Amino acid sequence: MPASRLHGHHDRPSMVSVGTIVWLASELMFFAALFAGYFTIRAVSPELWAQNTAKLNVPFSTVNTTILVLSSVTCQLGVFKAEDGIVGRTGKLFQFKLWGLREWFVLTYLMGATFVAGQAFEYAKLVHEGVTIPSSAYGTVFYLATGFHGLHVTGGLVAFIFVLGRTFAARKFTHEQAVTAIVVSYYWHFVDVVWIGLFATVYLIK
Repeated sequence: MPASRLHGHHDRPSMVSVGTIVWLASELMFFAALFAGYFTIRAVSPELWAQNTAKLNVPFSTVNTTILVLSSVTCQLGVFKAEDGIVGRTGKLFQFKLWGLREWFVLTYLMGATFVAGQAFEYAKLVHEGVTIPSSAYGTVFYLATGFHGLHVTGGLVAFIFVLGRTFAARKFTHEQAVTAIVVSYYWHFVDVVWIGLFATVYLIK
């Protein structure tokens, strides 16, 4: 039985889902302000931008971005399983079609953690090349924009651990757990979409 029908629940808007969407809208405004600051400072310091963007490792960041974007796919596959009330795999480990919510969310977590590790590696390389927060206006807006996004990704990883922990702690998969998984997916998709915008702005538009 689909999770949305468990315990007599029907397909009506969840207040948690609605609240999350409203909160994400406010987060969107926050990132919009970061984008505005980035373009404003860039407009008055084009030479500084040209010097620093040349130090960015675009191929590496492209691979890292691809990993994060694909994690949205695995996250959504996990949500589909949650909606069907399938918590764990019903077949062998490499029978992906028989995976449940846990397996897809664990894979999503690993992909998100890989993205964060990749971002930390890139920061280390840039700091070594002299691109730091106090070094220039470019460094300031670069680390503010990508750093705050990294914190949001880390927050999503914590949420995945919470969802997975609840599936193991509870004796039975409930409607509330399914809603939690869906809400976490909203957040994760939001984080991915924001990064696509950041990646295009910071790495591709030179």
